[in-house]
Amino acid sequence: MQITVIIPTYNEAENLPKLVSALFSLPLPGLKLLVVDDNSPDGTGKIADELVAQYPDRVSVLHRPGKGGLSTAYIEGFKILLRQGAEAIGQMDADFSHEPAKLIQMAKALESADVVLGSRYVPGGSVDVRWPLWRKWLSGFGNFYARTILGFPLRDVTTGYRLWRRKVLETMPLDGVKANGYIFQVEMAYIAYLLGFSFTETPIYFPDRRWGKSKMSFQIQVEAAVGVWKAKWKYRNLKPAK
Repeated sequence: MQITVIIPTYNEAENLPKLVSALFSLPLPGLKLLVVDDNSPDGTGKIADELVAQYPDRVSVLHRPGKGGLSTAYIEGFKILLRQGAEAIGQMDADFSHEPAKLIQMAKALESADVVLGSRYVPGGSVDVRWPLWRKWLSGFGNFYARTILGFPLRDVTTGYRLWRRKVLETMPLDGVKANGYIFQVEMAYIAYLLGFSFTETPIYFPDRRWGKSKMSFQIQVEAAVGVWKAKWKYRNLKPAK
């Protein structure tokens, strides 16, 4: 199954060339990448163009005029790739918090599932050993909070490392997904779950980014806490696809 991974970028000039090199060293024939850059001031967009020139059949780039947020980057990317006929679409951070090599195991898992989540909270998964206890607690509680309120059995609903079969994204009401940050990831998983698609979770180790600065903020955390309740109400009548 041919996979195209969407990589949203904002000030990832240090990471992007290293990540592309790591991904293309994997034994995944046909792997392609779509970089969605939000006019990064550090020149990430120019670097993405250079990568397109280097890998014209494997890398493409969507340049956006400003910082539009994670959810719109993915939604725009999903729509582009669906129009182009992509068989499977991946989500991945540019900062090496998602280990490229895990994509091999996730691709294998997609052969028997509709959605694959790179999960920190299934056996074999973990977070950075250097994280302080409060951060580990916050991450774990955030997932417990979301899955308890929404009533679905997935262990890591905020993970941004994912693979989707085409049919899942084609069925989902993508234009109605407006949330950003972590709640975007929760909302997307919740919609697919309500529509009756099958999931599997592949264990991953989630390290801190190697280069650059984290974009996590208190505002994003608050939005996620409130957004879980909004999603529960918003999709209260959504039923499995027939």
